Amino acid sequence: MPADAMRAVGRRIAATRRARRLTQDELARAAHISPSMLRKIEQGKRFPSDDTLDAIAAALRVDPSRLVSGRLNVDSRVRDALPVMSSAIAAYDLPGDCPVRPLKVLQEKVWSAANWRLSSQYLQIARQLPPLLTELACAFHDARPEHRAELAELLVSAYRSADAVAFKFGAHDLSARLIELMRWAAPHAESPIVSASVAYVRTETFFVARAHRPGLVALERAIDAVPPPRDASSVAARGALHMRAAVIAGRADAADAARTHLAEAGRLAQRVREGVYAGTAFGPDSVHIHEVSVAVSLGRDHVQRALDVARRWTPPLSMPAERRSGFYIELARAQLWAGLADDAFESLKTARQIAPQHTREHRWAREDAGTLRRLKRAEAQSLTTFAEWIGAV
Repeated sequence: MPADAMRAVGRRIAATRRARRLTQDELARAAHISPSMLRKIEQGKRFPSDDTLDAIAAALRVDPSRLVSGRLNVDSRVRDALPVMSSAIAAYDLPGDCPVRPLKVLQEKVWSAANWRLSSQYLQIARQLPPLLTELACAFHDARPEHRAELAELLVSAYRSADAVAFKFGAHDLSARLIELMRWAAPHAESPIVSASVAYVRTETFFVARAHRPGLVALERAIDAVPPPRDASSVAARGALHMRAAVIAGRADAADAARTHLAEAGRLAQRVREGVYAGTAFGPDSVHIHEVSVAVSLGRDHVQRALDVARRWTPPLSMPAERRSGFYIELARAQLWAGLADDAFESLKTARQIAPQHTREHRWAREDAGTLRRLKRAEAQSLTTFAEWIGAV
């Protein structure tokens, strides 16, 4: 490992540790490594192994990709784990005999995976979720009747976390299989809110196939099936589906439908606080982000709407990293279309800072970085470095 790369990793670990207000001894203890090893890593005298890097990242509550420079082997480690994930779901209905931990432990593990998804920590999901998927399947099939609904809901959430990795890393066949498993498990959860969350995620398959109008029909049917918006959960479930419908309507060039769904999402958002409901962020801030998404989906003639939103509002730090980085990626596209190349590059760099794996695997971010590099060949090396990092060259 080159000395510069080792020093860069050490500096990132030290900076993140200080931001978390941890001493070296405290971080070493949390990561189960010796203080002397941590000191050498932070000083750039030693490069951590994959397991050590994962342990340090977990103790700092960040994805390992935040601590390494360049692509290194983070992406390859995620992709190497995808076949393991595929194997874990192959026998979902024939899980066999396997040890199962108490329900409370399974809940905590599934919630951790959901938090990793929302913060774009895909390596954590890829490495740790496959055995949990097998265990959950065993638990569900062996459960007492009174526990089956809750275990089905845990399965849906776990499949959704796995799907986030498959979808973001281009394994669309695996993603489609995971979504079908979500649709299989959802009825067993006996919750229309869970079913609504599955309908929200299923839209990915329509995006991939560019089947935007059928996707809009599917979402509108899902909206009709959601309970009347009487409490926060049902309001958020309906509102999230309207947000998703607005975006896919924009992709279908159905501007009136996009505006109608976005307006309804905005009306519902006024009835709840911004938060994560059934695994999906919803509230006034999420609707602002979808204003940009819809404008970009409708095409170049609508970019001013996206720019206007960005002038008066930016995503608060309390929002999930994946959603915040998505805002800046879509804003970058609007800025590029508007001829604001420098602003577009700043937005892409912000997206990278928020969620590096999400940004690196986003097709639009890669395309726009390549376009910026072609438009500004004479500019500073930083643009070329960014394009190389994201794989646009």
